[in-house]
Amino acid sequence: MANKKPVFKPYYQHQLMAFPPTFDELIPADHTVRLVDKIINVINVEPLLNAYHIRGASNYHPILLLKVLVYGYVTNTYSSRKLAIACRENVPFMWLSGMSKPDHNTINRFRGVRLKHALRSVFEEVVKYLAEEGLLSIDEVYTDGTKIEANANKYTFVWKKSIQTNKAKMQKQLDEIWNYAQSVATVEDLLPEPPTAKTVSPQSIQATVDKLNEVLANNDQVDKKTKAKLHYLTKNYPEAIGKYKHQEEILAERNSYSKSDPDATFMRMKEDHMRNGQLKPAYNVQISTSNQFIVNYTIHSNPTDTLTLKSHLEQHENSFNRPPKTLTADAGYGSEENYALLEQKQVESFVKFNMFDKQQNTHYNQKYPFAANQLFYHEQKDAYICPMGQSMEFVGIVKKRTASGFEQQVRRYQAKNCNNCPLNGACHKSKGDRLIEINENLQRHKQKAHHLLNTEQGIRHRKKRCHDVEPVFANIKQNHGFRRFMLRGKQKVEIEWGLLAIAQNIRKKAA
Repeated sequence: MANKKPVFKPYYQHQLMAFPPTFDELIPADHTVRLVDKIINVINVEPLLNAYHIRGASNYHPILLLKVLVYGYVTNTYSSRKLAIACRENVPFMWLSGMSKPDHNTINRFRGVRLKHALRSVFEEVVKYLAEEGLLSIDEVYTDGTKIEANANKYTFVWKKSIQTNKAKMQKQLDEIWNYAQSVATVEDLLPEPPTAKTVSPQSIQATVDKLNEVLANNDQVDKKTKAKLHYLTKNYPEAIGKYKHQEEILAERNSYSKSDPDATFMRMKEDHMRNGQLKPAYNVQISTSNQFIVNYTIHSNPTDTLTLKSHLEQHENSFNRPPKTLTADAGYGSEENYALLEQKQVESFVKFNMFDKQQNTHYNQKYPFAANQLFYHEQKDAYICPMGQSMEFVGIVKKRTASGFEQQVRRYQAKNCNNCPLNGACHKSKGDRLIEINENLQRHKQKAHHLLNTEQGIRHRKKRCHDVEPVFANIKQNHGFRRFMLRGKQKVEIEWGLLAIAQNIRKKAA
């Protein structure tokens, strides 16, 4: 039997072509890069062009750099160095850039500086373009948030509680030395008053230290240990108080920040590889979606979703000149402040409150028969009836403020003679007569939310939420590997997430 040899197709690596192919011929008609090119070409990019000034040397065209960046985020190429290499070696990038070869500094400067005030308008134009095609709705949105790690050292942290503790220790030592100085001073009236917690500042600390040195430094009655303490206090305290004051200004309302990215706050992450609950510097990213297209996004340094809705809605209004008609969100947004805000803006909200799912279960309601929301309210007497039939009368109104400054009004009702009640201990755990607090406005909002969520439309929105907004985060994190920001500072992080949002919308349209 004759031996057969394998047959190969011709391979002529150095064969010259009389008519070499163009880039356009090398890129398929349905390639995603063509969609990026088409969308950027048709939208209004006037704000981006206005970011350039008529001076200096010529620049790479902003449309070129924008297309390269957007297509880079579409294809998971986030590094400016990798984008610069792609413009020299990757056919779709070479086609987009028209064979231009911007270096990584040019790309990074464009992303961090030129897009600072222009990217939001580019994103809005892309959303409006997709809305005109009927792919998404600006009026019916689903809102959720996720935490994404910041580009910051997780060990360079500053904690508000630590600052308060150190300031208290400093105050205590100042008081001790001041009291000692009182006992050895010859002219008591010349001694300074030690700075209190409200007056502690670099100037007040310095004035107190100077006066203590004047009284104690040259006094022979003062022991060496006290002089050593005074020397340490003189050398370190004024500078330390100045440092703490600066740190408190950066913290503002937050509890922590990272020294390498002061805008990042330490948050508890779902991706806990050490499994020890370690906090990491991160940003809270909020998005609103429609059919898995991102309609709106905002970046927050606050770890809780509850306090983010107000500014998120304001951004939607700024972008599209009106709030959404309907908004669906999970129980993380179900606060009195948010319900009142949505009602004020006439937004039909399908937002759960924290106990909504449990209250749907009849077994749960039977498990807690003595809960305040299970008690009967006698409207004419303005009193609640306890499980033993005793009247719990109105005793006053208490006003409370939330972390955001929102004022809540709570009505208090108290029972009488609980000591001899046979249900004492089962009905409540307090030592005296049972006292309940009722927030009538919050109760009204919860009843309204409960009704809306259980309508046919509400059930549809609840079911759709979990496979509309949540898969967007899963796609960006898991499928496209974006779990950590590359840029530092809230403003640059917003640019980076804006590019991700545009890329997500283009990928979704291409699919």
